Amino acid sequence: MPRKPNYRFDRMERDRQKAAKKAERLKAKQDKSDEKKGLGVDGSPLEVSTELTPNLPTELESESSE
Repeated sequence: MPRKPNYRFDRMERDRQKAAKKAERLKAKQDKSDEKKGLGVDGSPLEVSTELTPNLPTELESESSE
């Protein structure tokens, strides 16, 4: 026996899914915009490293000098 249609529930589910999809798109658009502007996830500026070579830990430096 087929189920009785619940039009109100079906409509609310479609609206909920549409709102979730719209929010996801808006967040992706905002993240892309922040990335373009050079901002981090929390809105603070990203720190850019100016060093070209990484620093080695002191333990490795002492082992290699012996």
